[in-house]
Amino acid sequence: MTARKTHSLTVRSPGAFLRHAAGFILLASGFLALSLGIGMVGYHLTSNLPWIDSLLNASMILTGMGPVDPMPDDRAKIFASCYAIFSGAVYPAMTALILYPFLHRMLCLLHLQALEGQGDDAH
Repeated sequence: MTARKTHSLTVRSPGAFLRHAAGFILLASGFLALSLGIGMVGYHLTSNLPWIDSLLNASMILTGMGPVDPMPDDRAKIFASCYAIFSGAVYPAMTALILYPFLHRMLCLLHLQALEGQGDDAH
């Protein structure tokens, strides 16, 4: 007689899963707002742009479209360069945060399906 492993893998109910996913979407939204705020403050302080123009430039850089206003000096250009590099990492990070609960649920369901299939083969 062979010992059989028991697995305690459970899948969240649909309501619990949606709350879990909403939490990750909220986290990604907060990360986006923080990233946009960093850009706005940086453009406002380094380029002396009005807040609305700072919002426009930060939004354009964050979405990969490129800056709108020319940078007046080296300090502003250094900030814009650093912010552009930072912004290049924001999109994949936000995508990962939003997709994580869905991919995790899919993998759990596939794992449970595989475990059920192993149980059928043993009989």
